[in-house]
Amino acid sequence: MARALRVAEPALPAAPIDDFGFDAEFTERVGLPVAEWLYRRYWRVESEGVENVPASGRALLAANHAGVVPYDGAMIRTAIWLEHLQPRHARMLVVDWAFRLPFISQFLLRTGNVLAHPDNATTLLERDQLVGVFPEGVKGAAKLYRERYRVQRFGRGGFVQVALRTGSPIIPVAVVGSEEVHPVVADVPVLARLFGLPSFPLTATFPLLGPVGVMPLPSKWFIAFGEPVDTVALGPEAAEDPALVLEISEEVRGSIQAAVDRMLPRRKTVFY
Repeated sequence: MARALRVAEPALPAAPIDDFGFDAEFTERVGLPVAEWLYRRYWRVESEGVENVPASGRALLAANHAGVVPYDGAMIRTAIWLEHLQPRHARMLVVDWAFRLPFISQFLLRTGNVLAHPDNATTLLERDQLVGVFPEGVKGAAKLYRERYRVQRFGRGGFVQVALRTGSPIIPVAVVGSEEVHPVVADVPVLARLFGLPSFPLTATFPLLGPVGVMPLPSKWFIAFGEPVDTVALGPEAAEDPALVLEISEEVRGSIQAAVDRMLPRRKTVFY
């Protein structure tokens, strides 16, 4: 774990299991069949615009975030693998607390998830990989149900700086459906501090229904991959321009919000 969670070092020669712990064979043999069942049968995901994801080379996927547990990251990865003409693995950046969960941590690592840190994102992009990030962070994952589908501000735009410095296009990704997986009705900061978590959300089913309450609800999902935002023409020095970084960040956020607003009316209810 200590080796896998460290801030990335310079690229190493390719290996069956990379220096972040990613095991492609395990992912395709064990992880993907489960993810495909969730994608096709449980959440009945409909995807569009997957052709905007490059068939090769580096790119940064920036998505809205919700649902407490990062099922949205798994479904974004699954959409690219199942729907793209050239299937490839995306590496999702995940906050540190998720790697402290017993058993779950090893599964996350082996299936290609990486500790969220700019250096890790930079290393993977310089290896011409797909990297997924949730710029809303924890405040997006734990937003209250009454605030659902309002894309939160993206902070200082660190993901934009990474994209500029590595010459990686930014692909806005909009997700509808994750807000209802674990509808958050309240957050309890006291319990969050007690357990060392960034937040302690109470959902419509947990802790009221006990262990059953941790089961995700079978909401209806849509995922839209937007047109890439080019960064190459701006050059890496543009990462030092705060005004430009903020402008690009807001452009990406606006694109995601517009796609979310467009897809929401396609559902008759949250489950259909």
